[in-house]
Amino acid sequence: MRLARRAHRVRVAGFRFAGVRAGFKERGSDVALIVADRPATAAGVFTLNRAPAAPVQVARRRLARGRLAAVLVHAGNANAATGAEGRRTVEVSTALAARLLGCASSEVAPCATGRIGAQVDRPRLLRGVGAAVAALSPDGLPAAAQAITTTDAFPKTAVRRLRLGGRRVTIAALGKGGGMIAPRMATLLVFVVTDARVAAAAARRTLRDAVGPTLNTITVDGDTSTNDTVLLLAGGAAGNRPVTAGSRDHARLTRAVREVLGEIARLVVLDGEGSTRVVEIVVRGARFARDACRVARAIGDSTLCKAAFHGGDPNWGRFVMAAGNAGVPIDQARVDVTIGGVAVARRGRPLPRALARARRRMRAREFTIALDLHLGRGEGRILAADLSVAYVRFNAEYTT
Repeated sequence: MRLARRAHRVRVAGFRFAGVRAGFKERGSDVALIVADRPATAAGVFTLNRAPAAPVQVARRRLARGRLAAVLVHAGNANAATGAEGRRTVEVSTALAARLLGCASSEVAPCATGRIGAQVDRPRLLRGVGAAVAALSPDGLPAAAQAITTTDAFPKTAVRRLRLGGRRVTIAALGKGGGMIAPRMATLLVFVVTDARVAAAAARRTLRDAVGPTLNTITVDGDTSTNDTVLLLAGGAAGNRPVTAGSRDHARLTRAVREVLGEIARLVVLDGEGSTRVVEIVVRGARFARDACRVARAIGDSTLCKAAFHGGDPNWGRFVMAAGNAGVPIDQARVDVTIGGVAVARRGRPLPRALARARRRMRAREFTIALDLHLGRGEGRILAADLSVAYVRFNAEYTT
């Protein structure tokens, strides 16, 4: 099921955006720039994959200063598993962007997405950088959102507006992701920009607290990318009193960032490289919250469970099987299972008459599967995609 969604057209004071075509993808734009008129307070989280791409290695180091003037992204080539030559490409391309923008190279964060294991066509990228700088516009967010996509069926954006420190501020997010999605720290490319003034410590805490219940609670295929990056840039053009860690405004800011990241996260699963279902898996009654999260993830990542999601098969025994593989305490004689609000098993015993109703609920684009382990008060949840024929076909032929 292919979906179309129009990217938000919004201005964020103090920021300009661009998306241009350099030729890394077969069609469409593939180089994006996000530029702050003045260096912005910045925070980030990155992949936990032990084979991080060259852009991740460089961006991590540069973000340590807590200030960024620009984010440079290219799509179609991940610049991963490319060694010293890949890192050199990052250095050269960000140096050009910095020179054209009038900032320091250390203030440009590199990001990439696409095929792993191929060197980037450096001259092509450099031409794309020049074109992107020339195309920068306060109205360019939709173009940038489109340029960072690869296998995505549609660009992913979200916007919130609120008052902080006596001023009206805007928070906008743009992201990409459809496959190679598993909840380990960042899980895709997402960029959040705001015109709010935010202290560095508050920005770091906000992003950490917002990523946890959103981007870290989704799974499409159980694989964590080499390139996962989430960045928050706060430019300060709104002129509000600086948001400090622990303040009321900090709580408001964190809630709004959590909302935009939650929206992006749901769109990623909805896209899912051919997915046809978005399944919320809720686990209650575990001994601890971390146990509940592990059970939910085990169900969401199980190939057998994902096949059942796709076929609308209320095979609740598979869900209990996956829960038993999570490596946490479980007593199958206590487990309750519901599908779309329909109880299909209680205390480990089936309710056969309920299966027809549960099957009908599973025909919906989105539904919930809930397990109650009756062992404690721990609760966790995750959003998961199904496993479709289209997903298998696409990823069987990804490089060919």
